[in-house]
Formats: sequence, structure tokens, C-alpha cells
Amino acid sequence: MSKKSAPAASDTETRATSEHAPDLRLWLRMLACTNLIENHVRSRLRAEFDITLPRFDLMSQLERSPQGLKMGELSKRMMVTGGNVTGITDQLVGEGLVVREDSPKDRRAYLVKLTPEGRRSFRKMADSHEKWILELFSGMDEGQRGQLYGLLAALKSSASRVAGKK
Repeated sequence: MSKKSAPAASDTETRATSEHAPDLRLWLRMLACTNLIENHVRSRLRAEFDITLPRFDLMSQLERSPQGLKMGELSKRMMVTGGNVTGITDQLVGEGLVVREDSPKDRRAYLVKLTPEGRRSFRKMADSHEKWILELFSGMDEGQRGQLYGLLAALKSSASRVAGKK
């Protein structure tokens, strides 16, 4: 007789019991899924490209903005401190993946842009990233994925209304 393996101790869903409200259990299941996916992506980025998720995220922001972004805008988009963005940018500049250029509109600011090598490197990572995500969702058929997408849209709308009521 085979036993199902217990969820990892770090699985947030294990915090809830049948006595907890169904909405709390649902929230913890969504959080567990998010953590599983994010940890898998972090691990694969590290193993296959020797890069961290924050560095990948910064390059992703720059790939979407070929004209470059100011450090403050990168910080806002990534929801991290300016110091974090500076540290990540310094590393990527050192590796020749991004450059800092003077902003033509603000002499006090720099624009950060991907270099041609950075763009090529990011494209390889992004292609792999997409394959990993497809693989992670491969256990669901198209209808299930569509249904989940719609249900999450309804949740997002509801949560946005409630959160906006402050």
C-alpha cells in the first residue's frame, strides 16, 4: 500500500485545518501554489542561468521598456527599495547585461537599459521561463485553466473593491 507524501513543512496550506473557514483554507492553498511555482522558477533560474529571480525581474522590466527606465521607476515596478535596485543594477552592469545612461530629460537621473548581450541573455531565460510555467500547468486541461483564470479574475475584482474601501 503506497502512502501519499505529506506536504512540505513550508507548505502554507498545512497551517489550516477543517475547522478553519473555507475562505482561509482557499487563501492558503493559493499561497501554497504561488510559493511552489515561485520556488521552482527561482531554482531553475539559478541552476540553468546562474541568476536570481530579482535580477530576472529587473531585466524583464527593461525588456518591456527598450527606451530605458529610471532607477525610481524600476524600484516602483518591482516593489523593492531603491537600494535593492541599485545593487541588482550594479551586478548586471558589471556583467555587461545592462548600462546606465544619463537621462536626457533629467540631468540628476540615469536611465537603465539592457545591452544587446543583455537582451539576448534575457530572451533565452524568458523562453525557458515560459516553458517551465507551461510545464507546471500541464496537469490541467485547457478548460480547467480557462475556468481558473476566470475565477481568479472574479476574485481579483472582488478583492480590489474591498481593498479600495479603506
